[in-house]
Amino acid sequence: MTTVNITTNKNTVTIDEDNSSVITVATQGPQAPNQVNVDSAVDKSIVYYDGSSSSLKANNTWTTDTLTNGGNF
Repeated sequence: MTTVNITTNKNTVTIDEDNSSVITVATQGPQAPNQVNVDSAVDKSIVYYDGSSSSLKANNTWTTDTLTNGGNF
């Protein structure tokens, strides 16, 4: 009989020494944050999602000035 005990709060694994099987344990680590394309960013750029490129962007198209001074929203 194979005995495998996994305790997640202590991150320990106990395996019966008579077991000849290969057991793989993997945990998901921290994920990388979404990257924001800021190549064309200017002072007070606003981050937005661009569906055509499936990415977050900050550029001179949407800024605090364009939204408050006659912005199209």
